[in-house]
Amino acid sequence: MEKFTIYTGTTVPLMNDNIDTDQLLPKQFLKLIDKKCFGKYLMYAWRYLDDNYTENPDFIFNQAPYRKGTILISGDNFGAGSSREHAAWALADYGFRVIIAGSFGDIHYNNDLNNGILPIVQPREVRETLAALHPDQEVTVDLEKQMIFSPAGNFHFDIDADWKHKLLNGLDDIGITLQYEDLITQYEKNRPSYWK
Repeated sequence: MEKFTIYTGTTVPLMNDNIDTDQLLPKQFLKLIDKKCFGKYLMYAWRYLDDNYTENPDFIFNQAPYRKGTILISGDNFGAGSSREHAAWALADYGFRVIIAGSFGDIHYNNDLNNGILPIVQPREVRETLAALHPDQEVTVDLEKQMIFSPAGNFHFDIDADWKHKLLNGLDDIGITLQYEDLITQYEKNRPSYWK
């Protein structure tokens, strides 16, 4: 997993509450297995007018000033619904590195973290302040300091210490296991032959 230390990007405001995992990635795309192809299908029903991928010009992702945004500002209960990790794959493949919401579905919150996306909980007034930024204005998220720095103000956020350590060091579950590679190798060498 790529390290997350300090990230700077522009925002995309989508202040809807209760955006669930089926809205993030509809069920018909769950049969795909390559994590790198899901961005095209993110919020499919909202982004496109038809199955030919005709863009809906009213949807904010399709509006020129927001196309390059990588920090999503959203409502309450983001990622509620099913446990599909594909929704986090779609957000990551689209390019989002930070999601700032009022609250998250528990499983989706962890899926975001496992895929290198930093989910941040903030009160509505902070999210409305960030959502009102001009699309060219940059926001910086400093994970070490647990701060959001923006032209409209600076805001602290909380994160579990274990997750903070994993993100700062780019450690997923496999990376954590590999930290013990020498011990694992030594164990393999010393285990009784009847276990082999």
